[in-house]
Amino acid sequence: MDGIIALWKEKGMTSHDCVFKLRKILKTKKVGHTGTLDPNVDGVLPICVGKATKLVDFMVDKDKVYRGEICLGFATDTQDLDGQVVAESFLDMPLTDEDLAEGLSSLEGWIDQVPPMYSAVKVKGRRLYDYARAGETVERPKRKARVDYFAQTGPMTYNKDKGRLTFPFEVKCGKGTYIRTLATDLGAYFGQEATMTQLTRIASTPFKASDCYRLEEIKAMMEAGDDQSFLHPLDELLAQYPIWQVPDHLKKLVANGAVLNQENLPTELADKLPVRAYIDGQLKALYGQHPDLSEQMKPLKMF
Repeated sequence: MDGIIALWKEKGMTSHDCVFKLRKILKTKKVGHTGTLDPNVDGVLPICVGKATKLVDFMVDKDKVYRGEICLGFATDTQDLDGQVVAESFLDMPLTDEDLAEGLSSLEGWIDQVPPMYSAVKVKGRRLYDYARAGETVERPKRKARVDYFAQTGPMTYNKDKGRLTFPFEVKCGKGTYIRTLATDLGAYFGQEATMTQLTRIASTPFKASDCYRLEEIKAMMEAGDDQSFLHPLDELLAQYPIWQVPDHLKKLVANGAVLNQENLPTELADKLPVRAYIDGQLKALYGQHPDLSEQMKPLKMF
């Protein structure tokens, strides 16, 4: 069994919980997720099975789209509703849509983020959440994050008694972006405390919500003898790379992962690396530029 499952992770489960359950359902140990989703976040979680586990690092780098809700007026130690309230502020009057749009756009493009204390980022060999749980503090290095867009998606709600403002949003971002930190930074833009109060991942390239299956659906399909319908082929993740039909005289070399001269590629594939190498209709390797030899190519992945 080889392929990718677009899983809809439900709230209350860790990404590891999903992998553990799928190993039992699919009766295979070769199952891996493509980047964690917090337990309180639901949504699209691509899962690699069999040979597809070799593509986990490719999936981690893919763009993500989230929808959620942010509240200005209070902050928690986790930057979401899983934590304890540690600070409050009071918004005297609601923001205008124009003001909010300006604040959101200030966090688009390449930005610096300080990862939250309750995160898996390692500092001096320890996870930040280990420091946080021990009541310790440590300097957190800034990281670059890419935000393609950050937009309000519905009307704001203003509670004049508490001085809090809540609104729904959608964001598209690159690898390693913390959405709850975006909420905190947006609050800082307006001089307010802020918390991400809800989050759902609606897309993880190339998959969207409509592509997803839930665990119980996969279990039912397996019990009915269908072990393929929920699997996306490996090729689907590599569709951006051109196909190289390996000629007979190179089949054995490619099958063994040999380093080859790029002159072995047909003219139309010159300067097109990486390429998908097929032998007798089967995907065997993804060949890319050799890191040290400019005229050579080597397998980035073997299947």
